[in-house]
Amino acid sequence: MTALFDLPALEAVLPQIYQHMMPSPCRHWPLLSQELGCELHLKHENHNPTGAFKVRGGLVYMQALSQQQPELKGVVSATRGNHGQSIALAASQVGLQTLIVAPEGNSREKNAAMEAFGAELLLAGKDFDESRKIAEQLAHERAWHMVPSFHKNLVLGVASYALEMFQSQTFDTVYVPIGMGSGICGVITVRDLLQLNTKVVGVVSTGADAIKQSFEQKRIIPTDSAITYADGMACREPQAEAMAIIQQGADRIVSVSDDEVAAAQRQLFSSCHTLAEGAGAAALAALRQEREQQAGKKIGLIVTGANIDRPVFSQVLQGHTPSAL
Repeated sequence: MTALFDLPALEAVLPQIYQHMMPSPCRHWPLLSQELGCELHLKHENHNPTGAFKVRGGLVYMQALSQQQPELKGVVSATRGNHGQSIALAASQVGLQTLIVAPEGNSREKNAAMEAFGAELLLAGKDFDESRKIAEQLAHERAWHMVPSFHKNLVLGVASYALEMFQSQTFDTVYVPIGMGSGICGVITVRDLLQLNTKVVGVVSTGADAIKQSFEQKRIIPTDSAITYADGMACREPQAEAMAIIQQGADRIVSVSDDEVAAAQRQLFSSCHTLAEGAGAAALAALRQEREQQAGKKIGLIVTGANIDRPVFSQVLQGHTPSAL
């Protein structure tokens, strides 16, 4: 299958990204490695300006959009929070208005962050997929551009973290949480462009496993619900373009429960004082499942984000698993 982009295209967008952020660290944590029995490195996308990896894709997407449609007034998108923050920040950099649709009951602190980045926020829909349909209708009504959750330019932007990671270390396996797929598709694409032998393992929630089902059945399988407090993985309608890349390039997909995610969050905090939202800890949760087969190997984990509400994280630290959204 033809790659979404080549290395020169990726290198060309790096200045657009680094104008607004520094490359994120990829750190070896000895205590965490000792506990897991392998050489473990965390890619700290939780340190980015919006607290998540998504900002990279938003910056690249908006720069291209503003050049292609200079007369455009605004953009609309749907999100559980990290994508919305990315779009709001990036749109403001190119002078575009932003309307974000998020599900009812969405994270209060993510909502506040999106508004602080300049977004007009509408809470509508029972979950992300319903919010996306509402956003598409509003984009049509306003004659604004609908920003998708998966697009070549979004993947191109977030792939910059994979380039940073693979240029700094060589890994046996990298674990990547999956929402709509831009992160893992960026990792797979860069891995292949650099002709590395690293295995890429995707991670989903047991309560939102449409991508795992689709991967194993080799066809798109939507689910009726995506129930997990790790909202960054709450996908029930996989994107065909993303699934094609995942199908070809991922070694396997691992599903993790909310209990396993909460335990991984606690371990990240206690062993390396790393704050991770649910999806951000999912990669560690998957490695904890597979620790025996990964013993002694060099492993990379993507800590995709840190955006978790304080009351929710307080429950996690007290040993509880928060209620699924």
